Amino acid sequence: MEKEIKKKKKFSVLRVLGLLGLFMVAGFIMLLSGCVERMFYFPDSEVYGLPTDEGMGFEDVVFSSGDGTELSGWFVPAQREEALGTVVQFHGNAQNMTSHFDFVGWLVKEGFNVFVFDYRGYGRSEGKPKKEGLYQDSVAAMEYVFGRGDVDGNKVVVLGQSLGGNQAIAACAKFSKVKAIAIESTFSSYQAVVEDKVGAMPVLGWGKGWLSRRAIDNDYSASEYIGQIHCPVVFVHGTDDKVVESYHSERLYEMANEPKELWLIEDGGHTCAFLDREYQKKLVEFYLEKLAEKGEE
Repeated sequence: MEKEIKKKKKFSVLRVLGLLGLFMVAGFIMLLSGCVERMFYFPDSEVYGLPTDEGMGFEDVVFSSGDGTELSGWFVPAQREEALGTVVQFHGNAQNMTSHFDFVGWLVKEGFNVFVFDYRGYGRSEGKPKKEGLYQDSVAAMEYVFGRGDVDGNKVVVLGQSLGGNQAIAACAKFSKVKAIAIESTFSSYQAVVEDKVGAMPVLGWGKGWLSRRAIDNDYSASEYIGQIHCPVVFVHGTDDKVVESYHSERLYEMANEPKELWLIEDGGHTCAFLDREYQKKLVEFYLEKLAEKGEE
């Protein structure tokens, strides 16, 4: 009888521990899912520089997102009589457009108009960052550019970097008039990024796929939209990118329609390409070649 009571007690303890473990896992998943989307957004409202610092005039603009959220942007006209085209930049996840302008400001001197903007919650844009909201903001930015009377709608090209690469692909799926897209250091899907980060954790790595699927969904991921892009696209990625691994661009390249290109930068880091003169020249050549091809049709 004493042995039987001990056995029952042991069984009860195991059940309690098992239930406690389940509650802990459930609580962890709820906490993870509440925090994980925020890991993609690190906005601030500091001003890191202005186009005038580089001798460029610009127009400070305000436009509305799909849900009425007011967004801030700059339109910087080309430094030539007739612009070669207009580049729309979708910037990365940290700070705001004023800190990312260096990645595209040089294009103004190459003869392109440049339009940069802040997603909701970044810089002077209203609201708080959320996946659906950023998608609406990205679509609204493209609508704004195509709606400007001083922009040739047949000469609009795009540069998306890191988080902005994901945003650019999702938004441009709606705009068949875009002539060429350059995507640098972006991720293939939200779940894949979370899986990468969880997989690097000593204890949680074993369950990375299971946890990532429960922490976040793939709505508004580049992988969901890349098949809808039918203009030329180039994927650019450093092979030593410690933020977003280069396999993401390789995966998107495989999923993309022709014409497409993949530029892997040996030992390159995160968003390293377009501060380098060699890749600046390559990007201009890519844009001009694709604009010319479309112009001959």
